Order: sequence, then structure tokens, then C-alpha cells
Amino acid sequence: MLATEVETAPQTTLRLSGMFADQMVFQRQSNAPIWGTADPGATVSVTPSWSNETVQVIADSQGKWKAKIKTPSGGGPFQVRITSGDQTLQLNDVLVGEVWICSGQSNMQWKMRGFGVDHFKEDVVRAKYPQIRFCDVPQMLALEGQDDVQAKWTTCSPQTVLNFSAVGYFFGSRLHQELDVPIGLISTNWGGSSAEAWVSPEVLKEHFPDFDELFATNAKLADEVGITFGRGQKTPRGLNQRNPSVLYNSMIRPLIPFSFRGVIWYQGESNVKQPEQYRTLFPALIRDWRSRWGAGDFPFYFVQIAPFAYKQEPISAAYLREAQLMSLSEPNTGMVVTMDIGDPTNIHPKNKKPVGERLAGLALARDYGRQDLVDSGPLFQRSEVEGASIRLHFKHVGGGLSTTDGKAPSHFVIAGADQTFVAADAEIDGDSIVVHSDAVAKPVAVRYGWGSGDMPNLSNQDGLPASSFRTDDWPITAGKP
Repeated sequence: MLATEVETAPQTTLRLSGMFADQMVFQRQSNAPIWGTADPGATVSVTPSWSNETVQVIADSQGKWKAKIKTPSGGGPFQVRITSGDQTLQLNDVLVGEVWICSGQSNMQWKMRGFGVDHFKEDVVRAKYPQIRFCDVPQMLALEGQDDVQAKWTTCSPQTVLNFSAVGYFFGSRLHQELDVPIGLISTNWGGSSAEAWVSPEVLKEHFPDFDELFATNAKLADEVGITFGRGQKTPRGLNQRNPSVLYNSMIRPLIPFSFRGVIWYQGESNVKQPEQYRTLFPALIRDWRSRWGAGDFPFYFVQIAPFAYKQEPISAAYLREAQLMSLSEPNTGMVVTMDIGDPTNIHPKNKKPVGERLAGLALARDYGRQDLVDSGPLFQRSEVEGASIRLHFKHVGGGLSTTDGKAPSHFVIAGADQTFVAADAEIDGDSIVVHSDAVAKPVAVRYGWGSGDMPNLSNQDGLPASSFRTDDWPITAGKP
């Protein structure tokens, strides 16, 4: 048999990571990494049009290369030209501005289109912001770490905003209007996902032995059926978006070391049964991502889960909110409280705009110099017993303590040494609150908003609600508030 020679075009070996595409945004005022593959040992040149300065690097023995380009204070559109030998790639319509990662589960994933977002029609019509760019990371489960991802960049318009995270969009649109710079929003989220799905296997295996059995299951599945599964693809029994590390592997790891300003995060509903574990798991996630990027303690702002009556849960979701509150001990973190805008009958509250705008308030105040903004509602600080009452002190009172409805503070309970809580009266006294009940002569503890679906009314005069809290540290007990 004679072999037939077929003339083919030269194979293109110069490639970019899937994070880089037309319409993308580079983080401004940074040494932004850009990476890909080429022939091993080949010289790769990267030239951004904002400076016309060429950076050259050499691909390693596996053909991998990474360059860093110094970005300006903002602007665009620009081009970025990448060459190696006679091969050329070019990124067009590139902006330079502020880039944020938007991650979590369904309340972050929740899109603008259709039902589920208050006043979405009016906001969609107004979504004409050519300097806001969306990046969608495809949903993929991976049992082993992945090196690349085929993300998609688009320009914000009334058409494209329909399929983007509502919270992410409202966050980005407020930033853009306040800062007047391009905004890049990277959406990497999955409804129903657990926190452990977003943590690297190295951290979980070292610090969380509870997941060892699940990792063994993951390894067996990888041997039997493969390591990656896209959204909508049939997956093996036992594999889903709650398995440890399966989303870190496929939806976070491939993004590293893309340059960005910070992260906004909305997750916790899938971990409501494990509040004690979440106290260490969530801070571990924050430290893990910061360590992997190696870019210091970048801002990490998160949303406390909203009030919802979890009918099947034996313990109050307030314990999970407490775990989130405790995570503020991590440096450069901030928390948006949603006690006033939840829906006890809907785990996906429709009032997404205030969530995104409150996240933007945190960023504006803490990262962009807006010292005039109050960025947090009241957070419990300390208490003291005064006879038959307990006085509560707060930080972040802003212009002073208030209530969202003008009535007396609601949803306070008080207990004596018997740990039996009863409804209590509360009144604002300056920057503190005094709580008492005729049924408890010698009080020792107070709790606020401690029911899963409670929607209490304490706020500051700047309109930001207080987090639920408790003054005691009594053990979590099923069936008790």
C-alpha cells in the first residue's frame, strides 16, 4: 500500500490561555500575567498597544510560557500582539480597568433574565455600558486540577446582561458609575455548590480529614470514568458540585494567576447543616485562594446568607450566619448583611440589586478611597448585665442606631442561666441597645434574629442592617433556637 502525501497548513503551536480573548479587561496599574503555550524553547513576544513595549519570554520544555505586562491607569480599547517566529495572535478591543471575580452558588449565579430579579426589565434596558465586560467561566466538574478553561468575554448590553450574574452586574455597574473606569467581571459559580468544592485538595487533605472518604471516592471515579464533566453532561452517581475540590480544580485553578482587584462571594446555603465546620472551612478557602495567587491579601467581600425558613434543618441557619460573621477576623474581608431583604419563603430572594450595590459600597469605601461611605451595618461588639437588663454595644453604627421600619427593635430573645430563651423588649439608648423581659429576672444571654427565617429591623441610620448575633457561646443544640 502506498502512503498518500497530503499538503497541510503549518500547525499553529502558539496559543493563549482561554482566559484571554477579544473584549477582555486587564487589571489596571498591575504587572498583569499573560500566558499560554508555544514550541518548547521558542521565544514569545508580547506587545500591548498602550505602551508598544515588547516583553519577551522563552517557552519551557513543555511549551508553557508566561509574560507580565505593565498596565496603565485605565482606558482602551487597546490591542495586545503576541508573536513567536512566524506565528502571530492578537487580542482586540481590550480594556484596562478594575477586575473582580464573582463566585459562589446560586444566589451569585442567579441571572438577570426572566423571573427572580426585582425590576429586572427596567435595569436591563439601562444596561448600556460598553466599558463593562463580562467573563463567564464554563461550569465544569473536575476530579483533578485543570490548567486551562475556555472562558467567554462579552460587552455589557441589554442583550448580554440577561445571561450574567445579577449580583455581579449590580456590583460592577455601581463601581463603573462611581469610578468612571472600565470594569471586568469574571463569573465563576455553580448553584447548589458547597464551600469545600471551591477549596484546593491540598488544603482539604491537610486540614479537613472529614473529607478523606470523599476524596477516595473521587479518585476511584477518576480511574473509572474520567476526570472532567461539563454542566448538563451525565455524571457518575455520587459526583456533583458538592464534592470536595471539584470546582476549584476546574473553575478556579485555571484562572491562576490572572490579575484582578478582589473577589465577591455569595455562598453558604449548601453548608447550613455544618456551621461549626464552616467556621474554619470558609476562612481556609479565603487563605487558600490568596496563597495560590500569591498576590497578598486581596479584598474578599462576601454576602451573609439571607433569612429563609429551612423547614427540614434541625438547627437554626443563624449559626451559619455566625460562622460567616466570625470570618471577618480574616484580613481585608467585608460582609454584606441581607437580614432586611431576604424572603423567608424563597431561598433565592429577588432583591438582588441592594446586594450588589452593598458589595460595591464595601469596595468603594475600602479600596477606592470613598471615606464618606458607611460600608457596614451594626455588628455586635460586647455586652454587660445591668440588673434585670443586658446592654449591647456595637461597632459600625454610622450615624447612629435605628430600625428599618421606625418601630422598636424586634426579634430579640433573652435567657437566664437555664438557657431558656423568651421574647424580649429592646430599646435604643444612644449607640447601645438595652434588652429585658419581665420573665427573666437574672439574664445572662441575648440573641438577635436567631430564627432561620427571622427578618428583624435593627439597622444604622445609613440604612444598613445589623447582623444576627448572640452574646453566649453555648453549644449548638438541635431543636433549640
